[in-house]
Amino acid sequence: MAFIQAGPQRRFAVPGAISPPSVKFNVRAALADLGRLVMRSGAPQLRLRIAAALGLVFVGKVAAVGAPLMIGDAINSLAPGAGAAAVSITDGFLTFALAFVGLRLIAACAPYARDAIFTVVSQSTMARAATEAFDHALALSLDFHQSKQTGMLSRIIDRGARSTDFLMRSVVFNLGPTAIELVLAMIAMTIRLDWRFALTALATIVIYTVITFKITDWRLSHRRQLNEADSRAAGLAVDAMINYETIKTFGAEGRTGAQYQAAMRDYVRAAVKANTSLNLLNASQSLILNVGLALMTVLAGYEVTGGRMEIGDITVAVLLLTGIYQPLNMLGFNYREIRQAFIDMEQMVSLIGLEPEIVDAPDAKDLPPATGRGAELVFDHVEFRHDARSTGLRDVSFTAAPGTTTALVGPSGAGKTTVVRLALRLIDPQSGRILMDGMDLRSVKQESLRHAVALVPQDVALFNDTLYANIAFARPGARPEEVSAAAEAAELGKFIEALPEGMSTQVGERGLKLSGGERQRVGIARALLADPRLLILDEATSALDGPTEAAIQETLRKVRAGRTTLVIAHRLSTIVDADQILVIRRGRIVERGTHAELLARAGEYAALWRRQTRES
Repeated sequence: MAFIQAGPQRRFAVPGAISPPSVKFNVRAALADLGRLVMRSGAPQLRLRIAAALGLVFVGKVAAVGAPLMIGDAINSLAPGAGAAAVSITDGFLTFALAFVGLRLIAACAPYARDAIFTVVSQSTMARAATEAFDHALALSLDFHQSKQTGMLSRIIDRGARSTDFLMRSVVFNLGPTAIELVLAMIAMTIRLDWRFALTALATIVIYTVITFKITDWRLSHRRQLNEADSRAAGLAVDAMINYETIKTFGAEGRTGAQYQAAMRDYVRAAVKANTSLNLLNASQSLILNVGLALMTVLAGYEVTGGRMEIGDITVAVLLLTGIYQPLNMLGFNYREIRQAFIDMEQMVSLIGLEPEIVDAPDAKDLPPATGRGAELVFDHVEFRHDARSTGLRDVSFTAAPGTTTALVGPSGAGKTTVVRLALRLIDPQSGRILMDGMDLRSVKQESLRHAVALVPQDVALFNDTLYANIAFARPGARPEEVSAAAEAAELGKFIEALPEGMSTQVGERGLKLSGGERQRVGIARALLADPRLLILDEATSALDGPTEAAIQETLRKVRAGRTTLVIAHRLSTIVDADQILVIRRGRIVERGTHAELLARAGEYAALWRRQTRES
């Protein structure tokens, strides 16, 4: 979905750059894309509902223009008469009066019937826009999600999706019908009254439209500032709530509140500017419309006095003009809403315009079926350089044979986590290849790869849901007994039994109701339930106490059978039985071998082992 014409797509951006100044809206393309979005909204009886809604719009506008003509004829039919003629005149008046009421009723009820029919379409379209933006955000690169603010991104999607509803109602059901009513009213004035009435009304409309557009365009900067202030305040609030524990730990409630207060002050200033400019616009519109109505009334009275019009035609002139004014008032409102909706959509459109770094190749295939022995993982002269770091991986080559355990050790920032992300294909190497079971990961479908790999990170983040849902997330179709078995294997059995609600216990946002060790065990249970051919453990037991870690390590040794394991470890005692240990420093593998071989070599690994042994 693309509502704008823009330059080359960017790879990724920080939230503040989601809506760059270089992006220019093309209204025609935007409306065409909005129409395509409506057509793929999936609303029931879509085409029938669109046709019925547009038909009701046209009928309502014809009735709105016809009603003043009927009341004018009714008044004219009341010319003085006597006897039998008076009865005939009264009958005519009643006929025109009833026609007037009937047309007014049709004009009033048509929008309600239209909304009843079209609401399903507008809501389905809004949901579709939100879903597409949400899915695209999930598909964006790791770099993007590491730099964005969750609250700000959520607001971008929410406001952008809601703006589609504004655009449909404003353009399709207000601006378009307003143009139809204006044309019909001009024709009625010219035929029924005089061309000067039509010219007066047209001049009023042109002046009104020009002033409205000029002031509204001037107000756009105020609206953009208001949106930016709103997004900043929302981003700070959500970020603070997510990191509540850190704020409490460092006693930072005061300065965090001060930051939010400053953001809200910016919001207040922007809101005052926006509202003041809105009041100026409304006052200007009222002045123009009332001057036009005064001119039309005086002209009608002059014509009646000269005998060129009947008395009822004054009512026709006034009602036709006020009938035009009603949608004309909506014209100003809808123009503002459309421009504001474009502003609201701007960031969502730019978000959708971001190109994911990691995409499936057109000819991507699934991994070959699992052999039951584990995956073969090969790094072949892999190089990767981070944009924000001076070091990356340089000429890294190793093979993790099926069913073996490969451990990565080295100082922080050496590149161990980068190896894990490359193995998961969260990022792609800038040169070299990574193969799993003989297939280059760039030729493998991401879904197939992610089903074959499970990661237990050092800091396990959980969903704000039950323990059961968090463990079963790895394999939603798992049977309850399989979920319980995974929990038991992760040494969670006794902990869950002690909980009043057991597996139905809510873990809180990011799992903050659990301790760090409990979260790690939930992460291990989730990985075990996935039954991967490649298991990646990133300091998976760092938050556990000694006895629990020993029990988990024993469990992990058991579950390594039939799968390949990639371990990142700082405590070397947890990897002494690894089939190969890779020592990484500054993005290069400087040593490799088994625990015994590396100790015998008396290099960096041996020095690190002696240091940890002495400390323990």
